[in-house]
Amino acid sequence: MNKTAVVIGSGIAGLAAAIRLKNKGFEVNVFEANSYPGGKLSEIIIQGYRFDAGPSLFTLPDQVEELFQISGKDPKAHFDYIRLPVACHYFWEDGTQIKAFGDIKKFASEVESKLGEPASHVFESLQKSAFIYDHLAPLFMHQSLHRFGTWANKDAIKCYFKLGKLGIFSTMNKANEKQYSNPKMVQLFNRYATYNGSNPYETPATLNIIPHLEFNIGAFFPTKGMHDITLSLYKLALDLGVKFHFDSKVEEVLVRDKKAIGVIVSSNSHFADIIVNNMDMVNAYKTILKKEKQPTRLLDQPKSSSALIFYWGIKKVFPELDLHNILFSENYKEEFDHIFNKKSIYQDPTVYINITSVNKPDDAPEGCMNWFTMINVPNNQGQDWDRLIREARKSIIQKVNRILKTDIENLLEVEEIMEPRTIESKTSSANGALYGNSSNNKYAAFLRHANFSSEIKNLYFCGGSVHPGGGIPLCLLSAKIMTDMIKG
Repeated sequence: MNKTAVVIGSGIAGLAAAIRLKNKGFEVNVFEANSYPGGKLSEIIIQGYRFDAGPSLFTLPDQVEELFQISGKDPKAHFDYIRLPVACHYFWEDGTQIKAFGDIKKFASEVESKLGEPASHVFESLQKSAFIYDHLAPLFMHQSLHRFGTWANKDAIKCYFKLGKLGIFSTMNKANEKQYSNPKMVQLFNRYATYNGSNPYETPATLNIIPHLEFNIGAFFPTKGMHDITLSLYKLALDLGVKFHFDSKVEEVLVRDKKAIGVIVSSNSHFADIIVNNMDMVNAYKTILKKEKQPTRLLDQPKSSSALIFYWGIKKVFPELDLHNILFSENYKEEFDHIFNKKSIYQDPTVYINITSVNKPDDAPEGCMNWFTMINVPNNQGQDWDRLIREARKSIIQKVNRILKTDIENLLEVEEIMEPRTIESKTSSANGALYGNSSNNKYAAFLRHANFSSEIKNLYFCGGSVHPGGGIPLCLLSAKIMTDMIKG
């Protein structure tokens, strides 16, 4: 008989884990508390406007394609995407605009002509980013950091002699200030800390690995929207024979003699040889593993930032806006101080606007746009969120009006809000933190739970809270690292 596996949660890592386990010969059952798959990678549809609810940047598409390839299917027949000609459009209060072209030479030329920053500085910066990636990706992205073999192979040994060049002993901001003379370029490259909910003034310069993904490899967009990643993988899993159980919240992981043997759902026991947890690690230990020994040191680590998102239907097309847009704060350091130290929202937040109707016109009615309007905020520590949201909404609208010279509130047709409390309730993310524990110190990568339990046999973990990164590709990689440990 085939071995059996239970996957708790159908987030993007849970879907990938289910697909990989099925390909290893397991009979797989996925239990999902929500009525839909995808976790954060879901969608919202309101009065003719469609919004990708969660992650909006797509890099390393090969991680999605690989799941089709190992399943014997042609990825292009099931999932399609394009490379973006412009990764992001940046705006400042003084009227400066920079387009981060996918063509690096074009981007460097844009920076030199508009900011006076030598194009050579851009090339050097992205070469350094590639250097970090080439040395650290084999360790931090593709292997478990909690196994001895990871640190005793040739890739690790190569890194030991180049630690100083990998950004471990500096912060992202210090490295960028050393690289660039113009403060706007420092700010532009500091924003990559937000990709995993970190503070560029504290997080290691190692995170300057991220621009390599966006520029040297490329930023992409699924032709049917980000939610199509979820739908394509969900359909693939169904085609392979994975069984999904929605509106089925796992109440407990059954453990006997330090071995995971099943789960309880609606007071019924479901037994399996392998249990995979795709829930946020912290909430998993607080709920479904509350009877087990708690990894207190990990649970007590500071959490990443969260997000406040306004899904706005806008009754106008702004031709100056692209798929990804950033309206920068005038005082970036103060903004991060508010997020991580004051646990509040700065009066002049950096505003991110994602508009999929730029690339997928049917996401909004004709002559309209769907704005996914987001600012970074602290995770939930019991703040007066109703007041903070009212104040932030006012600040965002004022900033949009100043920079785009418009009256955006009169153009609002629909509005939906996602904030730390709803993020936690809908995605089981502890405190609404989007990326689990924060990465604001040089040891952060090691202060995450392993992909396996050292206390409970046959219990595994996947998802953003157990990978030292963030975003869709690293969630997918967490599932690959985990399933590589499991014998079929």
